[in-house]
Amino acid sequence: MSLFVEVALPVPMRQNFSYRVPESYQQTPQKGVRVKVPFGRQQLIGLVTAITDSCNLEPKQIKTVIEFIDDTPLLPESLYTLTLWAARYYFCSQGQMLTQALPVALRKGLDAAPQTLQYWQLTEVGHAIAPEALKRAPTQKKLLDLLKLGPLSQEDVISQALNKASLKALADKGWIARMEKIAKLDLSWRQRLELDEKPHKLNKEQAIAVTILNQQQGYHCTLLEGITGSGKTEVYLAVLETVLKQGKQALILVPEIGLTPQTINRFKRRFKVNVAVLHSGLTDNQRLEAWRQARCGQAAIIIGTRSALFTPMAFPGIIILDEEHDSSFKQQEGVGYHARDLAVMRAHLEAIPVILGSATPSLESLQNALSGRYQHLHLGERAGAAKKVRQGIIDIKNLPLKAGMSAPLINEIRAHLDAGNQVLLFLNRRGFAPALLCHECGHLHECDRCDAFFTVHQSLGEIRCHHCGNQYAIPKQCHQCGSTMLMGQGIGTEQLAQALQQEFPKHPVVRIDRDTTRLKGSLEQHLSAIHKGEYKILVGTQMLAKGHHFPDVTLVGLLDVDGALFSADFRAPERFGQLYTQVAGRAGRASKPGTVLLQTHQSDNPILRDLLHRGYGEFARSQLKERQQALLPPAWHMVLVRAEAHSAADADSFLNAFAALLPQDKEFEVIGPMPAPLDRKAGKFRRQLLFQAKQRQRLQQEFERVQPLIEQLPEAKRCRWSLDRDPQDLL
Repeated sequence: MSLFVEVALPVPMRQNFSYRVPESYQQTPQKGVRVKVPFGRQQLIGLVTAITDSCNLEPKQIKTVIEFIDDTPLLPESLYTLTLWAARYYFCSQGQMLTQALPVALRKGLDAAPQTLQYWQLTEVGHAIAPEALKRAPTQKKLLDLLKLGPLSQEDVISQALNKASLKALADKGWIARMEKIAKLDLSWRQRLELDEKPHKLNKEQAIAVTILNQQQGYHCTLLEGITGSGKTEVYLAVLETVLKQGKQALILVPEIGLTPQTINRFKRRFKVNVAVLHSGLTDNQRLEAWRQARCGQAAIIIGTRSALFTPMAFPGIIILDEEHDSSFKQQEGVGYHARDLAVMRAHLEAIPVILGSATPSLESLQNALSGRYQHLHLGERAGAAKKVRQGIIDIKNLPLKAGMSAPLINEIRAHLDAGNQVLLFLNRRGFAPALLCHECGHLHECDRCDAFFTVHQSLGEIRCHHCGNQYAIPKQCHQCGSTMLMGQGIGTEQLAQALQQEFPKHPVVRIDRDTTRLKGSLEQHLSAIHKGEYKILVGTQMLAKGHHFPDVTLVGLLDVDGALFSADFRAPERFGQLYTQVAGRAGRASKPGTVLLQTHQSDNPILRDLLHRGYGEFARSQLKERQQALLPPAWHMVLVRAEAHSAADADSFLNAFAALLPQDKEFEVIGPMPAPLDRKAGKFRRQLLFQAKQRQRLQQEFERVQPLIEQLPEAKRCRWSLDRDPQDLL
């Protein structure tokens, strides 16, 4: 009797594919194992979703499985169920979602079982080397000192951001050697948990929160709303101690790679356990190794960004999402899943608690907490000796500006620097200038593929489009009139850092944005130097705004954030409130008092006034009421359809045909088609269609009804389209 398997493949077609099990395969196939199969002219790796003894296809059409890669399912039942639920919720194929849940190395067919572990240790020659021999190579000396304390594993190299070039240099000298050992399962942490540092004394609010969280059994979702600097991490650590003592693992999700080094170090300092790290800055093999350690239970704590959500745990104990409001938890490319929503669903399936922590909770989480679906805990006091920050607005109407800075701001910076403190200036625009202007004819140099201006990057000697990546050398002459009088228009972080260096030559300036942190380990090096006090002035984009702890920063200045008050996106006020509060929260986090100054041309703006006078908590609640009155998410539920084509008419005709298939009534609203705020990107015209429904279930039903019909539309072949459920970005 022939056996057949249904295989989910990483292709956008919303169906699974039937294959014959080869007669040479002696075992019984299992759901959730990887198989290699022929697909057209290529071979793909997919996951088995069903086993049957019959198939509706003609015998000639059925192909045979090339290879069964695994003997047992890769994912536990809870994660397998989660991915299939997510595929249905986000309207994508099961294959796309299941593939998303696996590290890249496993998608390529590597073995899921733990292999050998690599580590570095001193050779006999290395032991005999005197520290003076490396006076002129401080990073090599630091490495040698660390290795004298004991071998360094691959995880140590990653978590401590050790210099790979220094490792290679020492290995080339024959002073250190890379060794391998067979991976042995070590679960000793489950019997006896060791702490490396004494827990800090909790204040009253923290102690109450920890007591409530420790009493919870089974699934519980808690929103921990604590002002910036209120010690949310200390609450996580106290709860983790209880979880780890029960022999259970913890999954901690952070929004940015930039936050992982400080999070890892904080957890490693407290607990003497194995910490697995997963984020996109690691190699495929490093991520696979971390995934293996989590799956077999060797790693007690798993820390990672969005994709780490799908990491299996042998002994699931708790899931913690730090900075849960952050939009980078939502994937924008490919399958647009939201890690926060899936983390809550995963906790529900695994019957474990989940904590959503933030100083500025998203309106979705806030509504769930206020309606009683989530437990709601508050931390209203700053931890330790930290005081509340002093806030101020500098109205810059009619004031002369020097590289975007007003005289009152420059004077305040000087006063804080003279007192020996650090200063942080926030400008959410990288590059030297956001546009290149001809001083003679006024022409602004626009990207030839997008409706956007080129950004000037002076240090790289190029103009670059931040939307499609299009780049050229900075032109010598104006493209319109041939004049050589070209100048940057507006301010970027590069220009601001230069101006500050000239204004305050005695105080070193560091710039932190995507341009200066491209190289591996560069962000960690910059952050480490800031903590050591090597830099006095910090200039940065959003990368600096999130969760970092700089005890010596006493002044935070926000430059040119007015654009956020006039965005086309209905979430803009919420985002502005979160950004302002998070950036302001970097000031005065230790015993020194902090000051926050916001430069604006819109000092009378009601959103700005409301935020400064009442704080984010009250501001968010009034925004929630506005959304309910306007029938916008989270009051109603939204799906955004994006279509892009070389001809705008093709995208419009497809979306019109799409809209015609959907109902329009009191509880279901169709808006559009309309041009996207950035109408043309990378040479294609972009159009949008919005659907809103009062009931989430109704939205699901209508889309599942029309989806097969949409794929049959002749207009669908002339453009590229995608569905975005619960969109976070309408641009």
